Amino acid sequence: MSIIEKAANRFEQNKGEVTPPLKVKLESPSEQSSKVIHEHNARNSDRKSITQVEINLAKLHQLGMITPDQGKTLAAQEFRGIKRSLIQNAFIKGAGAIHHGNLIMVTSALPQEGKTFCAINLAMSIATEMDHTVLLIDADVARPSVLRTLGLKSAVGLMDILLDEQLDLAEVMINTNVDTLRILPAGTSHRHATELLASQAMSSLLNEIANRYPDRIVIFDSPPLLPTTEARVLASQMGQIVMVVEAEVTTQHSVKEALRQIDTNPHINLIYNKSKAFAGGTNYGYGYYD
Repeated sequence: MSIIEKAANRFEQNKGEVTPPLKVKLESPSEQSSKVIHEHNARNSDRKSITQVEINLAKLHQLGMITPDQGKTLAAQEFRGIKRSLIQNAFIKGAGAIHHGNLIMVTSALPQEGKTFCAINLAMSIATEMDHTVLLIDADVARPSVLRTLGLKSAVGLMDILLDEQLDLAEVMINTNVDTLRILPAGTSHRHATELLASQAMSSLLNEIANRYPDRIVIFDSPPLLPTTEARVLASQMGQIVMVVEAEVTTQHSVKEALRQIDTNPHINLIYNKSKAFAGGTNYGYGYYD
């Protein structure tokens, strides 16, 4: 019996409620050199001024979330197991290589199932790896919550890059006090978010993100699948998908319908969230959907 069949049976037994002309000025070589240096320094200064933030790691720890130096907590142990196969799949070489395997979308069937919590914890867990860096992208553009959960102010991000071709990823990506963790906010809300996520600009951005740093894992906190269309569009461009299912709340029908919408992706994984039904009374179960 597959993991989804097992999960579905359990959901059925524990049903819950779901809810101008060009002017040329000739300059001397020294003037030209000075100008180039000035412009370069100005650009770098602007970028540095907007890209460094401090995450309150102590507060995150109090909320039960993973932080790099907290030791062997239950959440840290669980997500250590969850991330391992995802990392392995991300960097397969040769005939078995997964296109955009390092792009991992975290979603759910419905809101409030814990997908943002799991996306942040997964990113934090991977950030503790010796050989990898992490980019956490808030792709839930209608209801972004990554920055809020981390106690950070809203900022320009994904939507702004798609709307402004002059805006570079490096100008928007946020550095954090976790050296191996970067964040790309959702950015400015837009009524044509679905079309933007399905655009050539988005495809080009994903190629850049996937290939710029060969050691980087990219985690997308996606919208939920059933009430939105953005998640389905995003899923079609991901290498791997993690779907969070809230134990004893999400119905079997909702799980099946959500999986049906993304079943063209052969690398779908489930996190059975908020469960005490697994060995040792743990909070997370993990498995593959085939």
